[in-house]
Parts: sequence; C-alpha cells; structure tokens
Amino acid sequence: MVQGSAIRLWRAAAAILGVFALLLSMASCSSPSAPPRAEDYYVSLGDSYAVGYQPSPAPGATSGYTAVVASATHLVLANFGCAGATTTSLLTTQGCTSPYGPAAASGAVSYPTQSQEQAAEAFLGAHRGHVSLITVTIGGNDITSCSNRSNLVACFTAAIATISRNVTTLASALRSAAGARVPIIGLTYPDVFLGSWVYPPNSPNQSLATESVTIFKTFVNPALAAAYAKANATFVDITAATGAYTPLTQTTTLAPYGTIPVAVAQVCKLTWYCTNGSIHANSDGYSFIGQQIVRAYDRSRHA
Repeated sequence: MVQGSAIRLWRAAAAILGVFALLLSMASCSSPSAPPRAEDYYVSLGDSYAVGYQPSPAPGATSGYTAVVASATHLVLANFGCAGATTTSLLTTQGCTSPYGPAAASGAVSYPTQSQEQAAEAFLGAHRGHVSLITVTIGGNDITSCSNRSNLVACFTAAIATISRNVTTLASALRSAAGARVPIIGLTYPDVFLGSWVYPPNSPNQSLATESVTIFKTFVNPALAAAYAKANATFVDITAATGAYTPLTQTTTLAPYGTIPVAVAQVCKLTWYCTNGSIHANSDGYSFIGQQIVRAYDRSRHA
C-alpha cells in the first residue's frame, strides 16, 4: 500500500512538473520582449547615412542610426554602407573607396572585390534564416548635384528615373536573397534643402527650400515607395517624419536664425545643413531616424 501510494504520488508530481515546464515554454515563445537569438543579424546598406557620417566635431563615421537600431533590436549589425554611394555604384562598383565606409562604419563588413549589392546578397545567402532585418538608405547622392543646376526640375526628373530603376533592382535582389519573411525597410531623407532658407547666411535661397518640398513629396519619395513596394518592402518617409511637409507659413523662433518656418527649424535641429551646408544628419537626427526604423520593425513583427 505504501509503495503504491508513493508511485501514485511520484506520477502526480511528474505530471504537474510537465505541465509547468510546458507553460514556461509557451510563455518564453510568446513573450514580445524576448530578444532574438544572438546569431540573428541586422543588415544595413546605403550611403553616408547608413555609415553615420558627420562633418563635426571630428569628420568621419559615427555610430549613426544603425547602432540605435542594433541596440534596440538586440541584433548583430552587418553594415555594408559606403559614404558617397549612389543607386548605380551600389549595384556596380567593386569595394568602397571612401575613407568613411565601410571600414569606418559601425559593424562594418568589407567587400573589396564585390559591389555593395553583391556582398550583401552573399551575406544574406550565407546567413539565411538568421537575418531579422534589412535597411536601405540610398538615392540622396543621385539628386544632391541637382541643387546647383539651373534647371532643377529637369535634373531631378532624370535622377529620379535612375533611382526608381536601380532601387527596384536592388530591393528585388535583397528579397530573393533574404526570403519572403525578412523585413526590408527602405528609407528616404530629411529634406535638408529646407536649410537653404537660412544657409548660407549671406545668400540664403528660399526658392530652393520651397521647391525642395515639392520635389521630395511629389517625385523622390513616391518613386522610392513604389520601388520598395514591388519587393514587399516597407518604406519609411523620413521627410514626412521630420516635419518637412508642414506649411512654410507656420513659423517658430530658433536661435540664431530668428523667426523661420517650423519645417526649416526641424531640419536645422536634426542636420548640419543650417550650420555648414552639410547634407548629413547630426547625432539627434540619426537617433531620430533609428527610432523610426525600430517602430517600423516592431510593427512588422506583430503584423
């Protein structure tokens, strides 16, 4: 009798422990805050924004938005960004000759004998099943030279056709290499040309500032959004997120510029353009961009 009771008691205890273990397993699998596996990667491609370049206080690459994203997502960063990259060079140029990428970039991966696209594709293929996020920031260098052209709209129109064609090719290649389920997030930029409202201080160009809003809103960003959409990638409109579409009639006060449009003030706060004409984000700007990416990534995981 005693032996039989002991056996029954042991079986009951084992059953309870089994249920407890199952509940723990289910809780750990369903917890939204559980970090990904240590070997899961975040792959970044693009230009100086992907590298995190800043002109000051010490010129060169900084951690940029990629470090913000890697930290928030607990993913291992593999950064293929190259300062100065265009949508064409990203697809065709072997290696990165810029001193500010990839060697200077956070989480950099070198690719001396491949194009940025080829190197990223190879990485995605070698780590298939272990890549949780891909981001791309490209296209800015395709259009920046247009700011000095007399026929601004014609120059932008030609550049946007190139951007659309090349980004469509890139996004499709990344989707094929990564698989159907990996989030790909394509980005645009703050409308840094709004800063020409106040820079250079002796000859600001408010006409360029005004035209730039239309160019981003009507041409650049719709082209990027459509190209990424063809590969089932998410487009994050950083131009809109930084307030560039706020009517220029809405003003605020910002030292040392005085009363200026709210949209211009935002660009002055988040980039270097109003200070020295650099198109690059400052630390606050890169942090802001990183936060937009993390939000988009979180939405994709719970979709």
